Amino acid sequence: MPVTRPWEADPTTRFKRRLGKSPQELGHTTDNPDCPDIWELENGDVAIIGRDLTGSLGKNLPAGVSVGDDERLVVIPRSMMVAAKPDIPSV
Repeated sequence: MPVTRPWEADPTTRFKRRLGKSPQELGHTTDNPDCPDIWELENGDVAIIGRDLTGSLGKNLPAGVSVGDDERLVVIPRSMMVAAKPDIPSV
């Protein structure tokens, strides 16, 4: 019997708006399809496009932190998160 989780990602939701600046504005891309990004989804969840470092950083997780079999540890540039801060709700 599958385990019920308190939160599940909704595969039917859609992209609503970019949070912060585009990777082009921040200089994090050469206009290839491999650029980091942060997006709010229509259901209020957030999608992060970044580099998958599950294999390397996932080996050294702090105590109490885990990455599930269907999850990935994704890294984005700090400047991208700072640029998104004004767009992130406080509640």
